[in-house]
Amino acid sequence: MTDPALPPPSPGVRLGTARGRWIVLTTVLGSAMALLDSTVVNVALPRIGRDLHADLAVLQWTVNAYLLTLAGLILVGGALGDRFGRRRIFVLGVVWFAVGSLLCGIAPNAGVLIGARALQGIGGALLTPGSLALIQGSIHPDDRARAVGLWSGFGGVGAAVGPFLGGWLVDGPGWRWVFLLNVPVAALCVPVALGHVPESRDPRAHGRFDVAGAVLGAAALALLTYALIEARSGSALVPAAAVGGVLLAGVFVRVERRRPDPMVPPEVFASRQFTAVNLVTLCVYAAFGGFFFLVVLQLQVVCGYSALASGAALLPATALMLLLSARSAELGERIGPRIPLTVGPLLCAAGMLLMLRVGPEASYVRDVLPALIVMGMGMVTLVAPLTAAVLASVDPGRAGLASGVNNAAARAAGLLAVAALPLLAGMGPEAYLSAGAFDAAFGRAMPWCAGVLVAGAALAWATVRSPAPGACHAQCRTHCAVTAPPLEPPGAAKR
Repeated sequence: MTDPALPPPSPGVRLGTARGRWIVLTTVLGSAMALLDSTVVNVALPRIGRDLHADLAVLQWTVNAYLLTLAGLILVGGALGDRFGRRRIFVLGVVWFAVGSLLCGIAPNAGVLIGARALQGIGGALLTPGSLALIQGSIHPDDRARAVGLWSGFGGVGAAVGPFLGGWLVDGPGWRWVFLLNVPVAALCVPVALGHVPESRDPRAHGRFDVAGAVLGAAALALLTYALIEARSGSALVPAAAVGGVLLAGVFVRVERRRPDPMVPPEVFASRQFTAVNLVTLCVYAAFGGFFFLVVLQLQVVCGYSALASGAALLPATALMLLLSARSAELGERIGPRIPLTVGPLLCAAGMLLMLRVGPEASYVRDVLPALIVMGMGMVTLVAPLTAAVLASVDPGRAGLASGVNNAAARAAGLLAVAALPLLAGMGPEAYLSAGAFDAAFGRAMPWCAGVLVAGAALAWATVRSPAPGACHAQCRTHCAVTAPPLEPPGAAKR
């Protein structure tokens, strides 16, 4: 009798079979939960704040509690799947995410909502790496590229539909259904995964888990986030949290250098290209994180858009990524990443500066749409070449690790930007309740975002050199998420 915990017999499941299609459906359903959550929650923030009588800090924590645990544990989630079974950890992540979503949906106050969002992030860290790893570990090698293409394509459609769906739920049944919607999706995903997806592991996975590194990294991010969000409060705990966060970050680096099996091997940063591209990633996704947190508030609070209209307003940027990412990937393969990683952030910066025209009397066609088209073209230009540059900067056997580090860096950048940008822009705790106050603060915030993007472009031009021929796989060709670059499964470079 075959042990169900063992990897499927080589060469794997063919995509054209019923079981192959079930595997793809499972990964699409699981990843859709996390992807939709990242695109629809921002649309619900103004309504959440009003219903819970919350200030701006609560809205920041609603976003950041999720990003904090996700960014801190996503590398651990991938390692757990490799060791104990990708299907097992994926299913655990789906269930965990659903429980967190249910708690978000019934949260009686802001404190419970924030805690439940942190639980959601843990579930996301378990299921997100597993979605592509299930394809890598189960599907026949000849069909993997097509399977990943299907996964990516459906994900792109989900990213486009998400803001519509989120806006409709917020304006209709209410913001709680933005979270409760994940429960029936999980109820469908889990039995499909258990009934049709074979278990797989990485036979090379060994050693002890870097629990200390994961805890230290997450704790450092938590303290720095707290210091930035609560800086306006004048609390005596803020300086202590800031100092503590910096110290823990230093301890994290020290621990990672000394461990035999670190979560983030320091030697991976011996590649100047890898280090440079990750610094560009920090700049780009910090700007994206801050922008997408504030722009929906600007459209609803200042321009008077409904939740549905504000979500639909952002569609052009996502549609451009869905339609043109494949061509951008092909161009990046021909000319290398340096020019796309320079031009892309500059276009995004121009789009954000064009958003300064969006105020109380703004026209969507004249003011909002041009800014989003320019920004969308910038995102199309840079996302696929960014992933290609990361993968090309390390040995092929470390492609999964490199992608995981890059993905975590992007999420951490967004986390810190959401915490810091309102402080830098001088937003008070009640700013989102006043159209005039928020409009003025938004006008101060956009130049900060644009400046970070210009810094990223300058860094790319000065440091990125090596071309990345053939490094961009199918999943980054139709990647549409704005919170992080695509996540490669272990061994992706070998397929």
